[in-house]
Amino acid sequence: MICRMFEQLTATGAIALACAVSAALIVVVYLLKRPAFTLATQLWLLFGLGVLPLITAGFGNAAGLHATKEVRFCSSCHVMLAHTGDVLDLDSQSLAARHSRNAMFGEQSCYTCHADYGMFGAVFTKLNGMTHVYHYLRTYRKKTLEETLPELHLYKPFANANCMQCHSTTNRLWLNLDDHASAVDDVRSGKLSCASEGCHGSAHPFSKAARAARDARAIPEVP
Repeated sequence: MICRMFEQLTATGAIALACAVSAALIVVVYLLKRPAFTLATQLWLLFGLGVLPLITAGFGNAAGLHATKEVRFCSSCHVMLAHTGDVLDLDSQSLAARHSRNAMFGEQSCYTCHADYGMFGAVFTKLNGMTHVYHYLRTYRKKTLEETLPELHLYKPFANANCMQCHSTTNRLWLNLDDHASAVDDVRSGKLSCASEGCHGSAHPFSKAARAARDARAIPEVP
């Protein structure tokens, strides 16, 4: 178990851990030996109580932010297990699963698709993530997955810009498709969603949009 933890430790996490251990050793040695309060002792305590803890906090936060991008972090809440289970299912043909099998997404497919892009995109994404934690601790950790799925929804419509970071809409192969060429302006403006039922459909097979589309198809037409 310990070996597995060290294998997953990132460079920033390793620096944070090393600084934390060093700071703790300095304080423990001082408390045990109680050396004279000379300039050298003061400098050691400055490192142990000030410099090293600040470095630990900085690199620790960076390591924590990196960890929140991982699919395994998203699956740590039981109400997300349907999403991450589909994403990791090698037999699934949903948009989310097919994209997650792309090496460019790796272990961060949830973050890659759902992050807001722009200068402060990562900041707003993390703030929304803290909102998720709040709602989970307040409400959803007490509910079953079946109770929760109908209530899950996006804060706002999925932005085509997230798709266009890879599918630029300027590639000739993309434009050669009649459906793409006829809707290119609406796609670029966001008027037509790539993840709409008329295009590529919902990313997750159990999302509200997907359920609504299935319900609509299930209603028999009145002759």
